[in-house]
Amino acid sequence: AVTQAAEGDGVAGVAAVGTLRRGEGGPARLAQSLAEVFVAGVDVNWSPWLAGGRLVELPTYAFQRRRHWLPAGRSVVDAAGLGLRPAGHPLLGAAVALAPQEGLVLTGQLSLNTYPWLEDHAVYGTVILPGTAFVELALHAGSEVGCDVVEELTLERPLVLSRGASTSVQVSVGAPDGAGRRTISVHSRVQDADADLDAGTEWVRHAVGALVDGVSGGVERLDGVWPPAGAERVDVADAYETLAGLGYGYGPVFQGLRAVWRDGDDLFADVQLPAEADEFGVHPALLDAALHPLLAGEIV
Repeated sequence: AVTQAAEGDGVAGVAAVGTLRRGEGGPARLAQSLAEVFVAGVDVNWSPWLAGGRLVELPTYAFQRRRHWLPAGRSVVDAAGLGLRPAGHPLLGAAVALAPQEGLVLTGQLSLNTYPWLEDHAVYGTVILPGTAFVELALHAGSEVGCDVVEELTLERPLVLSRGASTSVQVSVGAPDGAGRRTISVHSRVQDADADLDAGTEWVRHAVGALVDGVSGGVERLDGVWPPAGAERVDVADAYETLAGLGYGYGPVFQGLRAVWRDGDDLFADVQLPAEADEFGVHPALLDAALHPLLAGEIV
């Protein structure tokens, strides 16, 4: 039995928990007390309590987390009062036009506390901003300057996100050249939560590319039959478990792959955003899931 002790009483190296308290009692209270002493290091024989139960093997892949806490709210700052304007994008806070060269800079602050869904994208345990987020940022920046096509975008290095630090992001759009083509680049700098605005690491360039105004061509459209006639279905039921074993840590938000079909060298897929999300042009998790058939096709 577990002996009840007065609140605050105790002996060094000895754990004391209560089993009878005012308004509490019965099997549930006893089970909680047993759990408390177990956590304190006492070897509890659970067999009588769990009669009829059996041991099961734990999965070899990483546990998939499901959060039940509401994400922390984001503070809202009046960008216009700072000489800026709202950026109109979930990952960016403000935008400012550059004089006199007709350029544009969009800024934002990324952290896992503010955007907890980003933690669902990790490689070998390291959380990185998905490459598809850079595409989405480029699309939004282009829409701000009248360029609706990302002509090219080269990802130069990953943007690592870690808890306890905030990352400043700048999306810079250059002035148009003679053909209306604009350069674009994405930089970041880690900002310590307790440091002033000018303190932090050096700026790092993660992506560089070009924006143009025009209609993208070369898109082959399906004939309306789905799945495509003659395509053979690929079993991807265990795809995310297998990918986790290879170091790809896709959490619930990024597990958007629903079905895959193969027709020769072509892959066709159903992808879906698993949860409600902020309004993006193309949500990074959804666009990322559209690339998962390439990975799934290699492991099945």
